Amino acid sequence: MTLHSERTDRRRRAAGFTLIELLVVLVILGLLVGIVVPRAIGYLSKAKSDVAKIQLENLATSLDLFRLDVGRYPNQDEGLQALVARPSGIVTWRGPYLKASSVPLDPWERAYVYEIPGKRGGPYELLSFGADGTRGGEGENADITAK
Repeated sequence: MTLHSERTDRRRRAAGFTLIELLVVLVILGLLVGIVVPRAIGYLSKAKSDVAKIQLENLATSLDLFRLDVGRYPNQDEGLQALVARPSGIVTWRGPYLKASSVPLDPWERAYVYEIPGKRGGPYELLSFGADGTRGGEGENADITAK
């Protein structure tokens, strides 16, 4: 082999990655994805629950303002829609009580549940059924209620 061909071979080897180096990088990336993705999904599901809690607190405050003006909470037929549109026959309504033009959906794109009277001894019950959309559950499927 000539000196020139030896230099060319060295340059070719130095210019690229070997198959072993590429496999090592892929294994490291796979391990990182295996560790990071489950944590990121956990943070996202907790974030949706946190958003639901904040929205429920805002709705509860709006319901209290409605009660101060009207003298009662919206009945079951009026529902949460009474916070954005005047129910018929109510002259003391000073809404809308929400900044939005409609009642927000929960983070899972379902309507919040409003029941009057409340089943737990309160004047009303306001909740989201969580990720699974059914009453009860644990973790991200747990019901989220207004305090």
